[in-house]
Amino acid sequence: MVYLDYNATTPVDKRVLRAMQPFFSDVYANPASDHASGVLAKRAVEESRERVANLIGAKSNEIIFTSGATEANNLALIGLALKHQGKKNHIITSRIEHPAILNPAKHLESMGFEITYISVDQYGVINIDELRKSITDQTFLVSIMYANNETGSIQPIKEIGDITRKQKIFFHTDAAQAVGHLSIKVDESNIDLMSMSAHKFYGPKGIGALFVRSRLPRVNLSSIVFGGGQERGFRSGTLNVPGIVGMGEACWIARKEMKRTHERSKKIIEKTLIKLKAKKETIKLNGHSVNRLPHTLNIEIPKVDNKWLSLKLKDFCFSTGSACSAFHDEPSHVLLAMGLNKDRIANCIRIGIGKTTTAQEVDLFVQELKRYI
Repeated sequence: MVYLDYNATTPVDKRVLRAMQPFFSDVYANPASDHASGVLAKRAVEESRERVANLIGAKSNEIIFTSGATEANNLALIGLALKHQGKKNHIITSRIEHPAILNPAKHLESMGFEITYISVDQYGVINIDELRKSITDQTFLVSIMYANNETGSIQPIKEIGDITRKQKIFFHTDAAQAVGHLSIKVDESNIDLMSMSAHKFYGPKGIGALFVRSRLPRVNLSSIVFGGGQERGFRSGTLNVPGIVGMGEACWIARKEMKRTHERSKKIIEKTLIKLKAKKETIKLNGHSVNRLPHTLNIEIPKVDNKWLSLKLKDFCFSTGSACSAFHDEPSHVLLAMGLNKDRIANCIRIGIGKTTTAQEVDLFVQELKRYI
């Protein structure tokens, strides 16, 4: 079996697993406890918080641990909206966001907030001028994803951050697909809130984080989970110490290896696209040709149904749509926003490679794919 669906999830790095192991059955105390074992658990949590912060150029007290990027997105949007309720009521996002942004936005609309969904071009990139024109005196938040989970297209984050900072509007980005794969510095891009998920970069599932800026400007959120007041009151609940340790280890590994993995993945993906186009010139790349996640390839193969293809290529794991909307048999809202119709979307597949994917495995996939094309 060849796994080519790394955008959906990644395997836990064996080094991450080793780091987590003691916190399941040896150092298992609640980090909120004040005895010696609790202190050890808390120390491990704070060391991991520091590692997450270092990866994105933040301070450790700006990292709030969550169950993943979905919870982080909900906390960012709903938590900030509740703080502005009765003062300002306008949020700007895009048509290609993950459901973990679009559905909280719909919820906020039901509460009386106004949401503007800006469009994207044929490459899946937002229009900066449309963003500027959408800002009103009621706008308090812009939420635009860092990189798209289906196409890999990277948004002009620095430009967005410059606009929002000048307009004194908060800027949130869902960076679940980007953290651990791209070099991100929150201060350089004027990011105020950023969502992360460990399982997208070789950490465990069920753990993520929200970066919440603590200065210049300070971001204040209302909690959406109530309980014992953990995580500075932003996110109550007993901390998932093994998961947090795993996320910290994954961040530490990413800092060391990200550049090398980036270059290797980019080379494999570029060669793959060239080989596929050599077989069938009408194969089309979906997404930006340059500003794209290096390990991601979304292509349209005219007149080849993606569901049929997945049945034929049983020994290969690749995507015919977003894993987070797999229970809804509807065409991709991302590709629709980019101008593809339903028939064309049915001919699209996504390949996502990882740091353990070999060039030989991808070549084998290309050979089998050519048979059915």
